[in-house]
Amino acid sequence: MAKSLGIFVTSPDSMDHVIGVTKAAKAKGSKVKVFFTWKATTLSKDPRFPGLCELADDVAICVDSYVKQGFSVDDVPEGLEPKKMATQAQHGIIIEDYDCYLSL
Repeated sequence: MAKSLGIFVTSPDSMDHVIGVTKAAKAKGSKVKVFFTWKATTLSKDPRFPGLCELADDVAICVDSYVKQGFSVDDVPEGLEPKKMATQAQHGIIIEDYDCYLSL
């Protein structure tokens, strides 16, 4: 198993997979970063989102996509640090710094 896994989430139908993959990777000792963008930012309102934020090593969302989905920039999702309302640079971090990349 890789030492780190970056998960790029674009689908609003993928929360079960995001949680399952994150749990499996953490059980194998991997560092996990999850980045939500476009319509997947709506998953930040899923009641399981705060738990994912605790499980993964790093969770961020694209604030521009979040706003385009109708949410206010001031409405920081439960479990997420305000500084993790970020830009696509978080996606770049996954590409550059993580051993494995998964897009859901």
